[in-house]
Amino acid sequence: MDDAQILSRIENLVQEEHRLYEKSEEEEGLDKAEHQRLESLQTGLDQCWDLLRQRRARRDAGLNPDQASVRDVETVEGYEG
Repeated sequence: MDDAQILSRIENLVQEEHRLYEKSEEEEGLDKAEHQRLESLQTGLDQCWDLLRQRRARRDAGLNPDQASVRDVETVEGYEG
């Protein structure tokens, strides 16, 4: 996945995330599946941003950005702790 594809994926995930946040503010709110989807979106966004940062860092260091890879959830989510 190149930078443009990652950014496109981020944009799509953000749009869906915003839709769910808007729905959560409505009277009915979100059901269990939608709450789980929202959590999944947030994790996916963190992984996409991490991958994009890896690619940019590799490029800045004169390395091949295509050798960056998606890191597991535990690693990516561990940054925020």
